[in-house]
Amino acid sequence: MIRVRLPNHLRTLAGITDREVVLDVDGRPTQRTVLDALESRYPVLRGAVRDRETKQRRAFIRFFACEQDLSHESPDAPLPTEVATGAEPYLIVGAMAGG
Repeated sequence: MIRVRLPNHLRTLAGITDREVVLDVDGRPTQRTVLDALESRYPVLRGAVRDRETKQRRAFIRFFACEQDLSHESPDAPLPTEVATGAEPYLIVGAMAGG
């Protein structure tokens, strides 16, 4: 069980009313498997979080877990144990530009 917390604009796009969604991921969860499961469950998010072709994250989307920025980590690196056990959420955050 992986808890994923989405920003408001992505929840609105997918028609999600709760702040978090719970996903089942087989094996040791990675960013790739979590995002694959999220896009499988909510197809409208395909292309919103990461590019449809390259699977690279979108420029203004960041990924966090356990107070660590995972945005530039390998998508196949295992997520922290706290996220894998559901103790901590995997955060998808809409970044802001400017100052």
